Amino acid sequence: MEPIPLPSPVQYELILQLLERKTNFAVSSNTEVKEKVRQLIITLRKAIAQQKQIEDICSQAQLPTEYFWSLNHVVERSAAEAKSDTEKSQPPV
Repeated sequence: MEPIPLPSPVQYELILQLLERKTNFAVSSNTEVKEKVRQLIITLRKAIAQQKQIEDICSQAQLPTEYFWSLNHVVERSAAEAKSDTEKSQPPV
C-alpha cells in the first residue's frame, strides 16, 4: 500500500509563527483584524491536532504515512502511477 500523503508539520509551524509573530503584531491597532487573526491561529492549532489524530489512527492500523512539503510531489507521483497503470493494462503490440 502506498503511504498516505500528509502535510509536513513544519508547514503548520511556519504559518503559526508568521501569524503569531508578524501578522498579530502588524494588526495590533485594529481589533477586528486582530480577532480574525486570533481565530485563524486557533483553527490552525485545531488542524494540527486533527492531523495528529489521523497519524495516530494510521499508526494503529499500520497504514504508512508520508509527509510532503509540496503538492507537486503528490501530483507527480499520481501521474507516474496513472501512466504505469495505463501501460500495464494495454496489451503488447
